[in-house]
Amino acid sequence: MIEQIYAYFTIEILYFWVNLGVLPFWLILIFFPQSNLSKYFVTSIFPFLLLSGAYVFVLYKSYINVYDFDSNFELYLSISNLSNLFSNDLFLMLFWIHFISINLFVGGWIVKDSQKFMINKILVGIPLIITYLIGPLGIFVYWLIRIFFAKSISLYE
Repeated sequence: MIEQIYAYFTIEILYFWVNLGVLPFWLILIFFPQSNLSKYFVTSIFPFLLLSGAYVFVLYKSYINVYDFDSNFELYLSISNLSNLFSNDLFLMLFWIHFISINLFVGGWIVKDSQKFMINKILVGIPLIITYLIGPLGIFVYWLIRIFFAKSISLYE
C-alpha cells in the first residue's frame, strides 16, 4: 500500500496538490482576514507544517534518486549554474514549495499587521493578491498603503 501511495505522488501530482492546497489559505486571507479561521488556521504554523511535509517528501525523493546536493551550492557562482539546477524537476519543486511558503507567510504577516493599524480589508486584498502572484511587489504595495494608515515611514518595523 505504501508503494502505491509513493507511486501516486509523482512530482507533477505533488505540484498540482501544493498549488491547489494553498488556495484555500489565500482565499481565507483575502476574503475573511478577521475570522477565527484565519487567526487559528491560516496565520498559524499549520500551513507550514503541511508545506514542510511536502518539502521533506521531495528531499526524500531526491535522496532516493541519488541527487547531488553538493551541486546546489554552485547556484551562487553564475546564472548558468542556477539555470542548470532548475532543469532538475526535484530541485524546481523544492524551490516552488519554498516560494509558496514564503509568500503565504508574508500574506499572513500583512493580514496581522493590517489589523494592528485597522486598514480596510478590501484595501488589504489588493496587496494580498499581488503577494500571492508576485511576492515582493505585494509587500511593497502593502508598505505604501501602510504609510497612510500608520502616518509614519518606518523601514525596520
